[in-house]
Amino acid sequence: MLPIASCRYYQASGKEIVMFERSGVWYTCIRYNGRKVQRSLGVKVGKKADERLARDIESKIRTEIIEGNYFDKPIGSKKTFKDMMDRFMKEHAPKVSANMQDSYTSSLKHLIPFFGDLNLLSISRKKISKYKVLRLDEGARPSSLNRELAMVSKAFTLALEDWEWISGNDKPFSKMPYERENNERDRWLADDEEKRLLENCSEWLREILIFALNTGLRQGELLSLEWNRVNLFRETILIQKTKNGKPKTVPLNQNAMDVIEPKSEQKVRKLKNDFVFTNSHGKKIDRYNLRRAFKKAVSKAEIEDIRFHDLRHCFCTKLAQRGVDIYKIAKLAGHEDIRMTQRYSHHCPESLRDGVEVLEADYNLTTLEKKGQFASSQK
Repeated sequence: MLPIASCRYYQASGKEIVMFERSGVWYTCIRYNGRKVQRSLGVKVGKKADERLARDIESKIRTEIIEGNYFDKPIGSKKTFKDMMDRFMKEHAPKVSANMQDSYTSSLKHLIPFFGDLNLLSISRKKISKYKVLRLDEGARPSSLNRELAMVSKAFTLALEDWEWISGNDKPFSKMPYERENNERDRWLADDEEKRLLENCSEWLREILIFALNTGLRQGELLSLEWNRVNLFRETILIQKTKNGKPKTVPLNQNAMDVIEPKSEQKVRKLKNDFVFTNSHGKKIDRYNLRRAFKKAVSKAEIEDIRFHDLRHCFCTKLAQRGVDIYKIAKLAGHEDIRMTQRYSHHCPESLRDGVEVLEADYNLTTLEKKGQFASSQK
């Protein structure tokens, strides 16, 4: 076999393929019954790993040429990874929660520099594996990497099923293994820590923290909460866009009502802003400003190893400690899978006592007499 740096010619049932280099990138030229198709393979010339990838793509094209499938390629053969993600963010992202949209934006900061200009059909499982190794070497957490891969997998699914950009054989994320995650983080605020934290933050942050601790809302759900989703009469709020995509109604206890009622009475909506929690200019609070303020308050309160998301753990943990049924906790937290909630069950050993006390016999196990009769016979 000729080295890959050479031009390579193949003929199969009237079809001819030429692989060649141009401006440091591998190209292919295909002739078929008088038709000519020439395109970039999206692979740079130079490294051995890239040469192997070019061979793989070349082999894939050659197989499709021989089988007569190549010229039936969908529109995606002319699209890049960036084209796909641009459409994904324009059409799909607005349908998910604000928190998920932020996650998508953060993921793209890592995905685009690596995959951006690659043709969709040139993205293979080998290329994805290379990306995984790179991100882990950079210190990315497995959970972060998995979110990035899940996002791209969803985009490829849309490109296949809705946009018809690719065929079923061109979905590289099919059955791609994800990284093993450790989701057993079990950090919540003790009562004294919670008190110190609330004492060492500004008023606007204190309102958000109290509301979070008493509703279990995610950061994005809090910041995106609008007045038209608040029902003061029923003391509930409606979260339209959640992580699992299903709306949920959250009841408000008195602590949460004490935060939201004064804000309503102040006619915040006169500022032409529908958001419940706003900055000093009446605008929606930026999540980065929130995180910065939270980090400052945590430091000032001398609390270690606590994140804003851990306030959800506080909410679920304290409910469990007070004996609330695990299924109620799951409903309040918006957990679609009960297994997400079961990790809090070890916090309520005393609440489990009711579960065994119902089995207690109403007779004395020594005399087999009714407890009431036994007690009266001793008088």
